[in-house]
Amino acid sequence: MEAYFSLKPLIAVLVSLLASGLIVLSGSRPNLREAWTITAALAKFAITLSMMPAVLAGKYPEVALFTISPGVSLALKVDPAGIIFGLSASVLWILTSFYSIGYMRGLSEHNQTRYFASFAVCLSATMGIAFAANLLTFFIFYEVLTIATYPLVIHKETPEALAAGRKYLVYLLTGGVVLLLALAFTYQIAGTVDFRPGGFLSQQVGQDRLMMLFMLFLVGFGVKSAIMPVHSWLPSAMIAPTPVSALLHAVAVVKAGVFGFVRMAGFVMGPELLQEIGALGIMAGFAAVTIILASLMAFRQDNLKRRLAYSTIGHLSYIVLGLALLSPSAWSGGVLHIVNHAAMKITLFLCAGAIYVKTHRENISDLNGIGRQMPLTMGAFAVAAMGLAGVPPIAGFVSKWYLVQGTLETGQVALTGVLLLSGLLNAGYFLPIVARAFFSPSPGFSKYSEASPWMVIPLMLTAVLSLLMGLFPDQLFHLYQLASNVAASVTGGGVP
Repeated sequence: MEAYFSLKPLIAVLVSLLASGLIVLSGSRPNLREAWTITAALAKFAITLSMMPAVLAGKYPEVALFTISPGVSLALKVDPAGIIFGLSASVLWILTSFYSIGYMRGLSEHNQTRYFASFAVCLSATMGIAFAANLLTFFIFYEVLTIATYPLVIHKETPEALAAGRKYLVYLLTGGVVLLLALAFTYQIAGTVDFRPGGFLSQQVGQDRLMMLFMLFLVGFGVKSAIMPVHSWLPSAMIAPTPVSALLHAVAVVKAGVFGFVRMAGFVMGPELLQEIGALGIMAGFAAVTIILASLMAFRQDNLKRRLAYSTIGHLSYIVLGLALLSPSAWSGGVLHIVNHAAMKITLFLCAGAIYVKTHRENISDLNGIGRQMPLTMGAFAVAAMGLAGVPPIAGFVSKWYLVQGTLETGQVALTGVLLLSGLLNAGYFLPIVARAFFSPSPGFSKYSEASPWMVIPLMLTAVLSLLMGLFPDQLFHLYQLASNVAASVTGGGVP
């Protein structure tokens, strides 16, 4: 591992921040405003992708902005974990940007300039989280993401949207305060907050203090990861426009939470230290309970977006569960699931948005026969739904395979059962939607009529991406190799 100076990480963060200003200045010219959005998305992806060859070769681009005090600085550094998250966010922002144009125009939404500008700031913060070199830099961008997403959550400005926004802020800002305490405590006991593979804390600090620190991290990251029982803000936030829901679930907010667990478990405390103090069992327990309960609660949701929200809550805990196992396979599966789940879940949300724009229907019970009117949309929905249920050869199968392998390697047979049961539950609440769409008769859906190509093409591309990542997990962006490198650096082992 070798770090070298490069401005690319900083440029990747700043490009969408610059675009947000240009979007505001171009508010009276929609075509130019949206051109800035697309240009920034393409530039961000190109810059991120250009750093991949160096990262794969063990050379990590970094830039230090300034030092605050000894051992504390604002700095960016691109390692395998960061570039996986950064690539996922930048690729999906391109597709979501095109989709947003069709969605916002299709519904003649108000405050479109605020929407696109806020979206750009959110992606800037997300890249900052991905490329943060230490816990302080991570925390700053983590909180910027929370604030920047708020205008998107309350976009409709109805009483329900404003209430959901207040709940969103109460939960996430409270989690941020707890995370700030964890940051200060970490610096107090270690004298540094720089991420290091395998962690930098020592058992000599004392088990009680380390357990206290772990609990602070668990709450701080657990809120944004929607781990039960601090999850209820996420279903409430489904009042937001569908592209925002996709941002919350697939690209940025909740993924920032689970990525925080990656950094905490692998680069601050370290898996071995967490195992010594008994923290991994706590992580695994919370994750397992969340996986099952969220899946059961999904069955009760007739609103399509709320069912997808509870599905997200469960799948985020797949990642946390993988991190809680001291196994290279489980770590590889957990890190891969950050990307795989993003591609599949964003497909489902984009499909839900296309259905709403075209039919103004939001409830599953109202979708009988819609597959005959919108076969491309519902076909993409079927692909992503089967992938989340773990059906091969879609991407979800690959990450679940390594997660299950990790439970077997560590002898956690009960957790193997949790993952297998979850797959069945996923099929139980997703596949009836597909069956209802294609096989239930309905005179209301008798004529072919898809949504705008601005919306249909992106959702089809994300469905294809979900399939390709399952068929070629290492050929597409070398995701498998990157995940394996993360696992090897953190656990000291590799995945065969």
